[in-house]
Amino acid sequence: MDVLSEIENWPVVNAVSVVIDGRGSIAGQHGDLDKVYALASVTKLLSSYACLIALEEGAINLEDPAGPEGSTVHHLLAHTAGYDFDSDVIRFTVGAKRGYSNYGFEKLAEHLQQETEINFADYAQEAVFAPLGMNSTKIAGSCAKDGRSSAADLAKFAAELLNPTLVSPETLSDATRVHFEGLAGILPGYGRQNPNDWGLGFELRSSKNPHWTGASHPSQTFGHFGQSGTFLWVDPVDRLACVTLTDRNFGPWAADAWAGYNERVLKAYAA
Repeated sequence: MDVLSEIENWPVVNAVSVVIDGRGSIAGQHGDLDKVYALASVTKLLSSYACLIALEEGAINLEDPAGPEGSTVHHLLAHTAGYDFDSDVIRFTVGAKRGYSNYGFEKLAEHLQQETEINFADYAQEAVFAPLGMNSTKIAGSCAKDGRSSAADLAKFAAELLNPTLVSPETLSDATRVHFEGLAGILPGYGRQNPNDWGLGFELRSSKNPHWTGASHPSQTFGHFGQSGTFLWVDPVDRLACVTLTDRNFGPWAADAWAGYNERVLKAYAA
């Protein structure tokens, strides 16, 4: 029995999981790939990729002032601008720690909109979703948490992350390395991590423990999980990616299930 069928035992009504190989092809799947789910913070991966395209186009720059005084696009993308999780309250000095913030991403979207005179959701549609044929995907609200998509669409996006075509490999490689090294912070759902490594919008597995990916995942693994019970990871060493979507919010059930599941997915498909 394929490891992906384990999702049938999760305490959810609907779930789907798909594995993408290094060629960008679907190596395994279980569940309805066309059902659309709320992504919650997996939306940040889509928004980050739109920002990378804007950076390559020169529409925005990492050192553009954005957010609180002293903050830049760079700080906002890497969650080091000092904002509270979901408000404009300043919790710490710019660059002092890793403070995961939906609000910071929303300020990032405002900056891109100001510079391009294009609504952020429209920019993401034109720059990312349309070129990749992600016809079921949209951002309807916050660029941090209000995306909706299907596993079929996110499999196309994961294939892009394994073999970038919309940005250069160098740009993606830079976005998925540690930015602002050595900063501690809270990883939502998993507690304080030191360091709490992050790239440009991409969460990095690094040495985090506990974590939602498997213990054998390379430190270079990147991705994101969402409060709506969703995740997407990319392992650039073993050249694999996995998209898993459910309709039950993240909680103890997910913290208990995901790491072991992802460990078994990696072992089953890495060979």
